[in-house]
Amino acid sequence: MEKYNELLNLLEKRFKENANRHKNVKWETIYNKINNDNTLKILDNMEKTGGEPDLVIINEKFAYVDLVKESPSHRRSLCYDDLALEKRKLNKPNGSALALSLKLGLTLLNEEEYKLVQNIEKIDEKTSSWLNTPKDIRTLNGAIFGERRFNHVFISANGAESYYASRGFRTIYYL
Repeated sequence: MEKYNELLNLLEKRFKENANRHKNVKWETIYNKINNDNTLKILDNMEKTGGEPDLVIINEKFAYVDLVKESPSHRRSLCYDDLALEKRKLNKPNGSALALSLKLGLTLLNEEEYKLVQNIEKIDEKTSSWLNTPKDIRTLNGAIFGERRFNHVFISANGAESYYASRGFRTIYYL
């Protein structure tokens, strides 16, 4: 656990500085829930890839979410999943959002979660983030993403094989 002391200090600082994201929750409550190797490893992965995770309450559950202002820089220029990566013949990206999230032990935000997070904190005003895509859309070779433009949250779609320097992905981890 000692290897995570710096992370725990950072999470506590972020927790206290952003109390509006988790009103009426005490740090001690959260500390007791996250102070284990498995959870700290996952939160460390979120942090190391630029997510700036912080606690939010989603549907009455505690969750850590990537709350960096713009889509995490270490998770951009990726197509949606490995199937899309295989289909792309030219100018392949270095990987896929879904595969990298799974490798890190993380889960992409879904559309509902993304909209709820946008009500807590304005994010993705210059970037966009791949979202966990429903099977009926993915079956048709599409994938969804979210962004905030003109003070409004948009959910849109692209071909899953597309990728952009300004599109990454955000994750969520329920406690």
